[in-house]
This record gives sequence, C-alpha cells and structure tokens, in this order.
Amino acid sequence: MSATGERDFEMMRVALAEARAAMTVGEVPVGAVVVKDGQIIATGRNSPIDGHDPTAHAEIVALRSAAQVLGNYRLDACELFVTLEPCVMCSGAILQARLKRVVFGATEPKTGAAGSVLNLFAEERINHQTAVQGGVLADESAALLQTFFGEMRAVRREEARLNHPLQDFALRTPDTVFEGLPDYPWQPNYISDLPELAGLRMHYLDEYGRLGRTPALTFLCLHDCPSWSYLYRKMIPVFLAAGHRVVAPDMIGFGKSDKPKKDSFHNFNFHRQTLLELVERLDLKNVVLVLQDGGGLLGLSLPMSAPQRYNGLLTMNTLLAHGEEECAAYDVPFVDRGHRAALRAFPRMVQESHDVEDAESTALAQQARAFWANQWTGQSLLALDGADQGESMAPEALRFFGRP
Repeated sequence: MSATGERDFEMMRVALAEARAAMTVGEVPVGAVVVKDGQIIATGRNSPIDGHDPTAHAEIVALRSAAQVLGNYRLDACELFVTLEPCVMCSGAILQARLKRVVFGATEPKTGAAGSVLNLFAEERINHQTAVQGGVLADESAALLQTFFGEMRAVRREEARLNHPLQDFALRTPDTVFEGLPDYPWQPNYISDLPELAGLRMHYLDEYGRLGRTPALTFLCLHDCPSWSYLYRKMIPVFLAAGHRVVAPDMIGFGKSDKPKKDSFHNFNFHRQTLLELVERLDLKNVVLVLQDGGGLLGLSLPMSAPQRYNGLLTMNTLLAHGEEECAAYDVPFVDRGHRAALRAFPRMVQESHDVEDAESTALAQQARAFWANQWTGQSLLALDGADQGESMAPEALRFFGRP
C-alpha cells in the first residue's frame, strides 16, 4: 500500500471516531476531518439535531472550523475526509471552498452527490474541480450507519408498541367512561403488535395471586357478547385469593379494546387467531379456560392448537348481569353505533357457525369436537342453569365432550 493510501486510512479512522461520537448523542453517525500538509487542522461531526441546524452536517462543521483556523474561507490546499458520501449541500460547500481533494467512505444511494444520485464533482461547467475518491473504509462506515438506523427503528417500534396509535379503520372508547366502575380496580394492559391485530390495541387484565409464589394455575377468562372483562370482576378476586394468575382479555370490538367500524371486520378466524397469539405472547401455562356462554365458541377451539398449555375447563352458560347498574356498566364501552360493530357481528358469527356456512370454521369446530372427545385429559366443570335452558343443553354438552 502506498504512503498516500495508508494516510487516507489513518485520516478516515479519525473521521470514524467523530462519527461514533455523534452516534453517542443521537445524531446520524457521520464524521469528517480537514487535513492540510498532512496534518489535521479541523474535525466535525453531524449535529443538526443538537444544534437545531439543518446545515450542521459533519462536512460543513469541519469546513467552518478549518476556515477559522486558517483565517480564510478558501481551503484550496486542504483535503476533506468524511465517512459518508457528501450530499448536494456539502458538495457545493466543498467546491465553494476550493478544496483540493475529498475522500469519503460509504456511498449514499438516496442523497449522494459524488456519483450515487448525481456527481457535482464531475460537472465541468463549475469553475473549480475537486478530486474525489470513495470507498475508503466503506464497510466500517456503512456498518456504523446500519447499526444506528437499526437501533432507531427498534426504538420507534417500541414507542409505537407502547403508544398504540389508533388505526383509521377503528374507534377507541375514551378512558374516562371507565372511571369509577364498581368492583373493577385492576390496571389495564395493552398490546398492539401481535401479527393478527394489524396495529389494533387489545386490552387485557393480567393479575397474579398474592401468596408470594409462582401461580399454580392461570385462569384464562373469555367473555361473551355483549359483555367484556368486567364480566369476571366477582370471580377474579376468588382466583387471586387462591394464589392463581388471571388473564381476562377484551376481544377486539369489546371493552377497552379498539373497535373496528365495520361489522364485516369480525370473523371467527380473526378472533381465534388473536387469542392464540396472546396466549403465546404471554406464555400462559397450566391454563384453566373459563368460558361464559358464547365465549365458548372461540375458547373451545384454542387448546387443540397447544394442548400442553391447558389442564382445566370451566364453562358457564348463563349471563351474570342483573339489575340496571350492572347492565349500564356492561354498556359503558359501546358509546355509540360506531362502537357496536362487534355486538352486531358476533350473533351472526355464532349463527353462521351453527349453519355450517363457513367451511373453514366448520372444519375447526369438528377438530375441536374430536379433541375434547378423544384427546382432552384435563379436568372439566360445566355449569348449566336450568332456568336458562340448562336442562335441555346438558345432554348436548355431555355429548360434545364425549360423555354418554
């Protein structure tokens, strides 16, 4: 390697150090140095964010510093080393300063003005030509940029996950309407990055027993239509007092979860898949399924996808609401017609499953029936209210679970 080549690498390493310094304070990692007679006379790093200055690119910062050192805005005996191909602004400043030579590291395919998008340095109509050379320590320069932007994207994804922006095809019940609900003191949990959710915010309760040990069981409580997790407010304290974990989601369209505006959004496979993904994300184990009435439509199809996670079943066919105060509380999330799409869609979804019009849902139902009749080895408790056609439902329920 020639002496000039070795010197280029040496100067670019100094520019990379400036780039890393920029990265530590949240700036895009680009660094630059100005060299005269083989000596560094000025350095610069990206600082548009910190300085609230759109012109504060590493090259501009270094050129300004060099001009102050030399007492002259003409830098015709100087060379500039920069870790990223200069943009139009910086290329223009380099040419205006009459630099002898510019050396850069990584190419910039979106804004590069030294050959990637255009090449100002090859424009013969400009009254000064600066020699340009690219690719010096290009891999190191590119890797630094890739690391920075990868981390920035991860931060933005995390911010989006925590902030749960409202999708334009959905509505969200204001938090204020849930204030002061009786017997519902639990902190909300939200999730929006499950693949099936497509950015919708799903609410769930996740409470642990207070016995100072790992919960033996996890009670997964699935509500009916038109209720929501409020349905289980009386049962949750009982499960917790026994030292167990309780997870009670609001399905999309219900409770504190987002509510797509169109009835057609709601279908069996969407709601089933969101529940499957939630169980996986929360890594629920030793699950006892708690199913109220229509909640069984979805819930009974879950264990066959991951039977090792489940060891108990509690089903109930009757509504728990009674009295005007309770009914009003169940109505709280559904503030107007736009928020009630799921309430209109779910009864049809149940009816279609009985009418076997959806081949895919029918196949899943048949698989679930076979699972419960032949593969299920956990404990089951069916609570059927005779006042709510329980006596007529009992024989069919027993047949479903493979009992005479």
